[in-house]
Amino acid sequence: MNRLIIAICSVVLLQSTVAQAELPSASDAVIRQSLSSGRPTIIDLGAHTCIPCKKMAPILESLSVEYRGKASVLFIDVHDDQAAARKFRVQMIPTQIYFNAHGKEVKRHIGFMDKEGILKELKNAGLK
Repeated sequence: MNRLIIAICSVVLLQSTVAQAELPSASDAVIRQSLSSGRPTIIDLGAHTCIPCKKMAPILESLSVEYRGKASVLFIDVHDDQAAARKFRVQMIPTQIYFNAHGKEVKRHIGFMDKEGILKELKNAGLK
């Protein structure tokens, strides 16, 4: 019985931790500013309700903090911002789009991507 209670509490705590590790959905102005900042940028287009998106949220949050000033890490919730989904031609979520320091799209990936994969693509986009 105690193990069941501990397991339930662990699941609840894990879910609340994942929910807290969400980047806010980026506005159009923030996107424009990031793409003209001279830094590589990743824009993750997903939804706060999407399972792979939820798994990526803490990864993106940690990269955002770790590489602040060196790269821009943005999230757009396509359910809240359908215009952005159309603008970036999103077919499935999550979709990550990588931009170089000049704001040019250099890579697009659909599906979950781990921290190492994201870092590799940011480095390919010019992260130093």
